[in-house]
Amino acid sequence: MTAFLAGLGFSALAVFIAEMGDKTQLVAMSLATRYRALTVILGITAATAVVHIASVFIAEVLGASLPTDWITLVAGIAFLIFGAWTLRGDEMSAKDEERAASRRIKSAFVTVFTVFFIAELGDKTMLTTIAVGTQYDWLPVWLGSTVGMVAADAIAIVLGAVLGRKLPERAVRIGAASLFFVAGAVMVGQGVLMLLA
Repeated sequence: MTAFLAGLGFSALAVFIAEMGDKTQLVAMSLATRYRALTVILGITAATAVVHIASVFIAEVLGASLPTDWITLVAGIAFLIFGAWTLRGDEMSAKDEERAASRRIKSAFVTVFTVFFIAELGDKTMLTTIAVGTQYDWLPVWLGSTVGMVAADAIAIVLGAVLGRKLPERAVRIGAASLFFVAGAVMVGQGVLMLLA
Protein backbone atom coordinates (compact mmCIF):
# COMPACT_ATOMS: atom_id res chain seq x y z
CA MET A 1 0.00 0.00 0.00
CA THR A 2 2.89 2.37 0.78
CA ALA A 3 4.46 1.73 -2.65
CA PHE A 4 1.09 2.38 -4.31
CA LEU A 5 0.66 5.72 -2.50
CA ALA A 6 4.28 6.69 -3.23
CA GLY A 7 3.81 5.98 -6.94
CA LEU A 8 0.47 7.80 -6.99
CA GLY A 9 1.81 10.86 -5.18
CA PHE A 10 5.11 11.12 -7.03
CA SER A 11 3.55 10.70 -10.48
CA ALA A 12 0.79 13.21 -9.71
CA LEU A 13 3.31 15.79 -8.49
CA ALA A 14 5.79 15.19 -11.33
CA VAL A 15 3.15 15.53 -14.06
CA PHE A 16 1.50 18.49 -12.30
CA ILE A 17 4.87 20.28 -12.34
CA ALA A 18 5.59 19.22 -15.93
CA GLU A 19 2.27 20.62 -17.11
CA MET A 20 2.91 24.08 -15.63
CA GLY A 21 3.67 26.41 -18.53
CA ASP A 22 3.37 23.58 -21.06
CA LYS A 23 1.73 24.06 -24.45
CA THR A 24 -1.11 21.68 -23.54
CA GLN A 25 -2.02 24.07 -20.75
CA LEU A 26 -2.44 26.76 -23.41
CA VAL A 27 -4.55 24.33 -25.43
CA ALA A 28 -6.76 23.76 -22.36
CA MET A 29 -7.19 27.52 -21.85
CA SER A 30 -7.98 27.97 -25.53
CA LEU A 31 -10.59 25.19 -25.47
CA ALA A 32 -12.15 26.67 -22.33
CA THR A 33 -12.86 29.89 -24.21
CA ARG A 34 -14.98 27.93 -26.72
CA TYR A 35 -16.65 25.24 -24.60
CA ARG A 36 -18.06 24.80 -21.10
CA ALA A 37 -15.39 24.23 -18.44
CA LEU A 38 -16.91 20.85 -17.43
CA THR A 39 -16.80 19.61 -21.04
CA VAL A 40 -13.16 20.68 -21.34
CA ILE A 41 -12.23 18.97 -18.05
CA LEU A 42 -13.99 15.73 -19.08
CA GLY A 43 -12.39 15.75 -22.54
CA ILE A 44 -8.93 16.46 -21.11
CA THR A 45 -9.36 13.71 -18.50
CA ALA A 46 -10.32 11.12 -21.12
CA ALA A 47 -7.50 12.12 -23.50
CA THR A 48 -4.94 12.15 -20.70
CA ALA A 49 -6.07 8.74 -19.42
CA VAL A 50 -5.62 7.21 -22.90
CA VAL A 51 -2.20 8.80 -23.56
CA HIS A 52 -0.89 7.98 -20.10
CA ILE A 53 -2.01 4.33 -20.19
CA ALA A 54 0.19 4.02 -23.28
CA SER A 55 2.99 5.79 -21.40
CA VAL A 56 2.91 3.39 -18.45
CA PHE A 57 2.82 0.44 -20.85
CA ILE A 58 6.01 1.75 -22.49
CA ALA A 59 7.52 2.20 -19.01
CA GLU A 60 6.60 -1.39 -18.03
CA VAL A 61 8.33 -2.75 -21.15
CA LEU A 62 11.43 -0.64 -20.45
CA GLY A 63 11.42 -1.59 -16.77
CA ALA A 64 11.29 -5.30 -17.55
CA SER A 65 14.11 -5.19 -20.06
CA LEU A 66 16.60 -2.76 -18.46
CA PRO A 67 18.50 -2.90 -15.14
CA THR A 68 17.06 -0.75 -12.32
CA ASP A 69 20.26 1.22 -11.68
CA TRP A 70 20.46 2.36 -15.31
CA ILE A 71 16.74 3.15 -15.43
CA THR A 72 17.08 5.34 -12.32
CA LEU A 73 20.09 7.15 -13.79
CA VAL A 74 18.39 7.71 -17.17
CA ALA A 75 15.14 8.84 -15.47
CA GLY A 76 17.15 11.34 -13.40
CA ILE A 77 18.86 12.69 -16.52
CA ALA A 78 15.43 12.90 -18.19
CA PHE A 79 14.16 14.98 -15.26
CA LEU A 80 17.13 17.35 -15.61
CA ILE A 81 16.28 17.68 -19.31
CA PHE A 82 12.61 18.32 -18.44
CA GLY A 83 13.80 21.04 -16.05
CA ALA A 84 15.75 22.73 -18.85
CA TRP A 85 12.78 22.27 -21.21
CA THR A 86 10.45 23.85 -18.65
CA LEU A 87 12.86 26.73 -18.03
CA ARG A 88 13.09 27.41 -21.76
CA GLY A 89 9.31 27.50 -22.06
CA ASP A 90 6.85 25.85 -24.37
CA GLU A 91 4.53 28.01 -26.41
CA MET A 92 1.74 27.14 -28.77
CA SER A 93 2.64 28.33 -32.26
CA ALA A 94 0.23 30.03 -34.63
CA LYS A 95 0.11 26.76 -36.57
CA ASP A 96 -0.88 24.85 -33.39
CA GLU A 97 -3.62 27.39 -32.66
CA GLU A 98 -4.88 27.12 -36.24
CA ARG A 99 -4.96 23.32 -36.01
CA ALA A 100 -6.83 23.46 -32.69
CA ALA A 101 -9.38 25.91 -34.10
CA SER A 102 -9.87 23.90 -37.30
CA ARG A 103 -10.79 20.69 -35.46
CA ARG A 104 -14.50 21.43 -35.36
CA ILE A 105 -16.41 18.23 -34.65
CA LYS A 106 -20.12 18.15 -33.79
CA SER A 107 -19.59 16.96 -30.23
CA ALA A 108 -17.73 19.42 -28.00
CA PHE A 109 -16.43 16.52 -25.91
CA VAL A 110 -15.03 14.72 -28.98
CA THR A 111 -13.45 17.98 -30.16
CA VAL A 112 -11.76 18.59 -26.81
CA PHE A 113 -10.66 14.93 -26.57
CA THR A 114 -9.22 14.90 -30.10
CA VAL A 115 -7.40 18.22 -29.88
CA PHE A 116 -5.94 17.48 -26.45
CA PHE A 117 -5.00 13.89 -27.36
CA ILE A 118 -3.03 15.08 -30.39
CA ALA A 119 -1.38 17.90 -28.42
CA GLU A 120 -0.35 15.48 -25.65
CA LEU A 121 1.35 12.88 -27.89
CA GLY A 122 5.12 13.08 -27.37
CA ASP A 123 4.67 15.98 -24.95
CA LYS A 124 6.78 16.59 -21.84
CA THR A 125 4.06 15.18 -19.56
CA MET A 126 3.86 11.95 -21.56
CA LEU A 127 7.63 11.55 -21.31
CA THR A 128 7.50 12.39 -17.59
CA THR A 129 4.91 9.64 -17.09
CA ILE A 130 7.19 7.16 -18.86
CA ALA A 131 10.16 8.22 -16.69
CA VAL A 132 8.19 7.89 -13.45
CA GLY A 133 6.62 4.65 -14.68
CA THR A 134 10.02 3.00 -14.80
CA GLN A 135 10.29 3.57 -11.02
CA TYR A 136 6.80 2.50 -9.82
CA ASP A 137 4.00 0.08 -10.76
CA TRP A 138 1.84 1.07 -13.71
CA LEU A 139 -1.54 1.55 -11.93
CA PRO A 140 -0.56 4.23 -9.38
CA VAL A 141 1.53 6.02 -12.02
CA TRP A 142 -1.34 5.98 -14.51
CA LEU A 143 -3.85 7.24 -11.94
CA GLY A 144 -1.43 9.78 -10.44
CA SER A 145 -0.25 11.17 -13.77
CA THR A 146 -3.83 11.55 -14.97
CA VAL A 147 -4.86 13.32 -11.74
CA GLY A 148 -1.78 15.58 -11.83
CA MET A 149 -2.41 16.55 -15.45
CA VAL A 150 -6.12 17.28 -14.95
CA ALA A 151 -5.44 19.24 -11.75
CA ALA A 152 -2.84 21.44 -13.46
CA ASP A 153 -5.12 22.09 -16.42
CA ALA A 154 -8.16 22.74 -14.22
CA ILE A 155 -6.20 25.35 -12.29
CA ALA A 156 -5.01 26.88 -15.55
CA ILE A 157 -8.56 27.05 -16.90
CA VAL A 158 -9.91 28.70 -13.73
CA LEU A 159 -6.98 31.08 -13.32
CA GLY A 160 -6.97 31.88 -17.01
CA ALA A 161 -10.64 32.79 -16.87
CA VAL A 162 -10.23 34.88 -13.71
CA LEU A 163 -6.86 36.54 -14.25
CA GLY A 164 -6.46 36.42 -18.00
CA ARG A 165 -2.88 37.11 -19.08
CA LYS A 166 -1.78 38.58 -15.72
CA LEU A 167 -0.28 35.29 -14.49
CA PRO A 168 3.49 35.48 -13.90
CA GLU A 169 4.39 32.84 -16.51
CA ARG A 170 8.14 33.27 -15.98
CA ALA A 171 7.87 32.68 -12.22
CA VAL A 172 5.74 29.56 -12.79
CA ARG A 173 8.29 28.28 -15.31
CA ILE A 174 11.28 28.89 -13.00
CA GLY A 175 9.55 27.23 -10.04
CA ALA A 176 8.56 24.15 -12.04
CA ALA A 177 12.05 23.88 -13.59
CA SER A 178 13.68 24.08 -10.14
CA LEU A 179 11.55 21.19 -8.87
CA PHE A 180 12.54 19.10 -11.92
CA PHE A 181 16.22 19.89 -11.31
CA VAL A 182 15.99 18.80 -7.66
CA ALA A 183 14.13 15.56 -8.49
CA GLY A 184 16.53 14.85 -11.37
CA ALA A 185 19.61 15.41 -9.20
CA VAL A 186 18.27 13.05 -6.51
CA MET A 187 17.49 10.32 -9.09
CA VAL A 188 20.90 10.70 -10.78
CA GLY A 189 22.55 10.44 -7.36
CA GLN A 190 20.57 7.28 -6.56
CA GLY A 191 21.43 5.76 -9.94
CA VAL A 192 25.15 6.47 -9.54
CA LEU A 193 25.16 5.01 -6.00
CA MET A 194 23.42 1.84 -7.28
CA LEU A 195 25.95 1.51 -10.10
CA LEU A 196 28.87 1.92 -7.67
CA ALA A 197 27.45 -0.55 -5.13
